[in-house]
Amino acid sequence: MSDAWLDAIKWDADGLVPAIAQEKDTGVILMMAWMNREALGLTRETGHAVYWSRSRGKLWHKGEESGHQQVVHALRIDCDADVVLMEVEQKGGIACHTGRHNCFYRELDAKGHWVEVAPVLKDPGAIYGKG
Repeated sequence: MSDAWLDAIKWDADGLVPAIAQEKDTGVILMMAWMNREALGLTRETGHAVYWSRSRGKLWHKGEESGHQQVVHALRIDCDADVVLMEVEQKGGIACHTGRHNCFYRELDAKGHWVEVAPVLKDPGAIYGKG
């Protein structure tokens, strides 16, 4: 199979593209992470989200430690081809390493403060064995 579809992506100077995971059934934005060419190729090949960890400098198979995999139902790119959107099924109901359903759990209130608006569903220590 040709990799020409990967050539359509406008990778940044580091060879990365932002990837947004959106929950298929609810439309909720779960998280944003980065992908390189290999990660996006593996995502398509396996049907599970694979990201590039900038801090660890390696591929990161979502759920490899937590078990909270993302099954990919659709891959899309935006009009500029510089952002990937994935429609996913979030296994285990937790996408965020903080133990929440999604990573966008802080909301700016009228006083200019970031307020946590979503509960921790499971202690991260229990998920990652560091607790």
